[in-house]
Amino acid sequence: MKWSVRLAQEEDAPAIEMLIGISARVLQSSHYSEAQIEGAIGSVFGVDHQLIIDRTYFLAEDKWQIVGCGGWSKRKTLFGGDALKTGIDNELDSTCDSARIRAFFVHPAWARCGIGRAMLQRCEKAIQVAGFRSIELVATLPGEPFYRACGYSQDERFEVPLANGVTLPVVRMIKQF
Repeated sequence: MKWSVRLAQEEDAPAIEMLIGISARVLQSSHYSEAQIEGAIGSVFGVDHQLIIDRTYFLAEDKWQIVGCGGWSKRKTLFGGDALKTGIDNELDSTCDSARIRAFFVHPAWARCGIGRAMLQRCEKAIQVAGFRSIELVATLPGEPFYRACGYSQDERFEVPLANGVTLPVVRMIKQF
């Protein structure tokens, strides 16, 4: 299986949304209920078009099929797709704020093939070039071991309220350079 990484384009958004749904329903099912996953898809698990506009969102492809996605942000929003946003998403100050790692999803058939790690390394390099000295992210429970293995440490655990009345337990994690 050979794949390559490229920047996401606006026309990729529908395919990204489909990938997010497939990835969440399969790879998150070991830690979350069906109600939690369905409540998170489209809001917590969704496309943030600002990342595409900012050119900080990447796709892994194999023969023009999107098999992974993930990116970083220089904006205040810590997690979630467009549906969770309210107001202007201001830029962070690289001298005192942490950059964000955002919206990593891999197709289940491509899990554990190095896609997430390759995209995370690409993001971390870009974050350092942009002048940030730390990174913050919100990991899902199944994603926590991956980020821990990549040098991130737990900051806090909390639950995100979902529109369907359930909550989604997540972990805020940080990494210093």
